[in-house]
Amino acid sequence: MADVKRYTPRDYSKVRGLNGISDKQVEEHLKLYEGYVKRTNALTEKLQGMCNDGKASGADPVFAELTRRLGFEYSGMVNHEYYFENLAPGAQAEPPAGGKLRKALEASFGKYETWLADFRAIATMPGVGWAMTFQDPSTGWLSNHWINLHQDNVPVGFKPVLVMDGWEHAFMRDYLATERAKYVDAFFKNLNWQAIEKRIA
Repeated sequence: MADVKRYTPRDYSKVRGLNGISDKQVEEHLKLYEGYVKRTNALTEKLQGMCNDGKASGADPVFAELTRRLGFEYSGMVNHEYYFENLAPGAQAEPPAGGKLRKALEASFGKYETWLADFRAIATMPGVGWAMTFQDPSTGWLSNHWINLHQDNVPVGFKPVLVMDGWEHAFMRDYLATERAKYVDAFFKNLNWQAIEKRIA
């Protein structure tokens, strides 16, 4: 019998002192992330136990719903890891000129400013979810997407490059529900462009 896979919350203690995103907001957000890790582990253990006991059945509504729920919890965990890893205090305003990321953005959108305007438009749309830049592994092109919940609308096989949490829990300690645009401004003041560039194939 295989051991149950368990995830450990990553250490994001260095994500402090951000510009426009308070430490209190980050601390509250990290607790939420840790909840996703805990629930992912619990669901994985439960589903693996059902499988080992020969109880895995698509006709079983409990098995079916737990399996569907795992996509939500697992994606919530992973999306938050991308999010916190692309934040850092004292960040540059823009990706470095001539760098791999800047070149990929310009190849995909013509110029950086066009990509930025497109991302901001998506990031400020009404609704809960995520704004993300993905890379198509077959072409190398970058594209921006709105991801409902944590797992819906993800382009299959594409790799996340830049990830912004657009749920209210990401900003409502610092901004009103109607002030997501201010949070988006703050988000762009804290991007760790070096970490983001490493995600480019």
